[in-house]
Amino acid sequence: MATTSSSSFDVCIRGSGIVGRSLALMLAADRLRVALIHGPSASSGHSDVRAYSLNAAAKNTLTSLRCWPQGDAVTPVLQMLVQGDQGGHLKFDAAEQNVPALNWLVDVTALEEKLAEAVRYQTLIEEVSQPIAAPLTVVCEGRTSTTRAELGVAFEVKHYAQHALACRMVCEHPHAQVARQWFHDQEGAAILAFLPIAGAQSHEIAVVWSLPPERAKAMLEATEEQFCEALGTASHFALGALKLNSARAIWPLQLAHAKRWTGPMPSLTQSSFALAGDAAHAMHPLAGQGLNVGLADVAQLSRVLREREFWRPLNDTKLLRRYERARQADVQAMACITDSLQTLFAQTAMPWQQLRNWGMNGFDRSGPIKHWMAQQAIRTS
Repeated sequence: MATTSSSSFDVCIRGSGIVGRSLALMLAADRLRVALIHGPSASSGHSDVRAYSLNAAAKNTLTSLRCWPQGDAVTPVLQMLVQGDQGGHLKFDAAEQNVPALNWLVDVTALEEKLAEAVRYQTLIEEVSQPIAAPLTVVCEGRTSTTRAELGVAFEVKHYAQHALACRMVCEHPHAQVARQWFHDQEGAAILAFLPIAGAQSHEIAVVWSLPPERAKAMLEATEEQFCEALGTASHFALGALKLNSARAIWPLQLAHAKRWTGPMPSLTQSSFALAGDAAHAMHPLAGQGLNVGLADVAQLSRVLREREFWRPLNDTKLLRRYERARQADVQAMACITDSLQTLFAQTAMPWQQLRNWGMNGFDRSGPIKHWMAQQAIRTS
């Protein structure tokens, strides 16, 4: 873990993805000097086919940084329709929740470009190629972080028997700003999401299809015609005929968390570290909360540093524990929800099918409970 010594920086951020750049901008806004290291990020190389589902808290964070994309790069979601495999269904509506949108689908490339431009114009951020010694090092390298491994931080991983397949499609019918999700057990438990992108009037969607590994590989290698037909069948042709509009990408799904989020740097005196984003946690994409949780890490860490007592240095481990305690409870709660849903819908036996579909229908009719849960997803991470 070689570092270049420098006394000119307050914070060194390892990882220049969306989480790392957002944190750099927030810290620089508080007059901290930041070294931003080029390196791995949480995008996993699939940013050309994915879109991020962002909630109001994430939108507020990016807006405060003047990095919220404009125009067709952002699509507000007005409805979300969820369909089970035995007649279960859920519907969420922005108008019923009295909000302008349930969430926003944001083009990854557009967001990355906005953040990169903002970083270039922020004089308190310097992009460097090698780690810099600083009082605080924040690791934002994603789930495969090498720095986390070098720090000796255990990363506990639960591998799901699913791979995510992502791509973009053009549909016969416009998406009408509706996000759609299907849970089904055709050829093994699967979860399919159609996410509206490219503007309110668009026919384009981002697809995330969680499939058993062999099925995902088969769909990756299928001809375009075979793939579109299989995807249309799985979606009950809700948007009509489908046409592939990008490459297809797959990656394994997992639930993971770091045993420690903060601590002293073992090879440097008067220096500590903190983990943020996928370097600290990873969860199933079925709830679309991955980047929301990462940006909530950013907001909380910057808040803890901004509000510290005047006599506490940035490397104070008790200070950093405030960040760790504040975030772990929320992250564990979201991870538990996504893991429980994935486990429930992975069961293919008839009693489980009946139970989960009965539960979906009951929840859809639950009134105040449904409204409260929707508000939590809309406004928090």
